[in-house]
Amino acid sequence: MNGTTAMTPARGTRSMLGTREVRGTLALSRLEMLRVLRNKQYLIFTLAFPVVFYLAIGKQARGVSVYGVPFAAFYMVAMATWSALSGALNGNAQRISQERKDGWIRQLRLTSLPASGYVAAKVIASMVTTVPSIVIVLALGHFYGGVHMAGWKWAVVGAAAWLGAMTFAALAVAIGYKFLPDRAQPLALLVYFGMSILGGLWFPLSGVLGTIGKALPTYQVTRIGAGVLAAGSVSVTAVAVILAWLAGFVVLAALAVRSTAEKV
Repeated sequence: MNGTTAMTPARGTRSMLGTREVRGTLALSRLEMLRVLRNKQYLIFTLAFPVVFYLAIGKQARGVSVYGVPFAAFYMVAMATWSALSGALNGNAQRISQERKDGWIRQLRLTSLPASGYVAAKVIASMVTTVPSIVIVLALGHFYGGVHMAGWKWAVVGAAAWLGAMTFAALAVAIGYKFLPDRAQPLALLVYFGMSILGGLWFPLSGVLGTIGKALPTYQVTRIGAGVLAAGSVSVTAVAVILAWLAGFVVLAALAVRSTAEKV
């Protein structure tokens, strides 16, 4: 009986600690969302640039098809993916790196919030703040680009762009934890532009560059969108490629967090 009595408080303590950690993670997530939405760089790169590009180019190639769908529809998917990629990668990598340098992550370690809670808050904030950019570009494709399809297709296309963005939210954690700001920012930009161009987000590629692009998650997101628009089906191969990149980036993030655990 004494043994049972001794175990009960321990379980309660663990439960309270778990609840406190979850609440702390959610509170930090809300703070991150507000910071992101007030960030001018986020508004420019994540919202303004894709909208301007679509307005300038989306309806120019009339009668042209890409991956079996009208160019306006392809470019809508590409710009939605590009905007989500920017929101998930660029801002996050730089902010995490700067906060690590400034000692903010070290301060958080003095609270009940674990390192995983900080990482989770960053990822949750990315998951939420990339949604508006995707919705805006899809709405632009419908009302300006004249893209029409069934409701479930809109949902699948948006989910594909969102899933592709989340892949890079994990990479942002890895870069931010591993490198100082003077290296994190150019590295994130290099990945950002490389994945955008080689993934065919700015313009469709062919030949050697097109072959290279097929291995990238950004390319596969546009192929999912094109497949849904053209045939109403989702490529299993494309989903597998995206999930493989996600798994790899999650491993890199976990290794980066673990390797810097004693330094931040």
